[in-house]
Amino acid sequence: MISVVIPTLNAAERLAACLDALRPEGDDRFVGEIIVADGGSSDGSVEIAKRAGAHIVTAPAGRGEQLRAGAAAAGGDWLLFLHGDTVLEPRWVADAGAHMGKAGDRAAVFTLAFDAGGFAGRMVAAGAMMRTGMFRLPYGDQGLLVSRTMYDAVGAYRSMPLFEDVDIVRRLVGKYGRNAFRVLPARATTSAARYRRVGYVRRVIRNNILLARYFAGASPEKLAKEYR
Repeated sequence: MISVVIPTLNAAERLAACLDALRPEGDDRFVGEIIVADGGSSDGSVEIAKRAGAHIVTAPAGRGEQLRAGAAAAGGDWLLFLHGDTVLEPRWVADAGAHMGKAGDRAAVFTLAFDAGGFAGRMVAAGAMMRTGMFRLPYGDQGLLVSRTMYDAVGAYRSMPLFEDVDIVRRLVGKYGRNAFRVLPARATTSAARYRRVGYVRRVIRNNILLARYFAGASPEKLAKEYR
């Protein structure tokens, strides 16, 4: 059984599509429960989640804290961590099923795509996938499918407002090696709103600078304020 954990904070615009995609055409072979860890939404996100049959967990705002709380409430043998503005394509069920059947000590992430942006969006997504392959650094927009055993072994998500995704993947790779996760072909289409707001090139440069500063020891709390 997969427990899907979704952190939300005013995610109503795309949350319904995210939730609908988890059971394409009513297929419920893998998704045993959906847990929405809400950080204090005021836009109807909680109501949307309830209508979809999700279990609601409240937590202090911050993806790391929310993901940690959602995982603590989950009962599945596998955990799928997914952002509320990310929509998986229908084939994710088959890809995830095949992965779980032969996974061993391996997690999985999906192939990144954006919901807008044309050529620029495709180039940014391609760059992200190159980073994922070369440096073993997928971001949370790609989802993370991980067994409960692996998740517990590396110590769960940390209470971080930014780069909680990088932190847990680095711990997975540190414990299980470069083959700690597999990239699944199914696309995870995420919102390009942040990129459209400031420009694709500018956003990529900004993200990479923040990541470099994080690796150099800068506080995730301070970086999170600049990220927004």
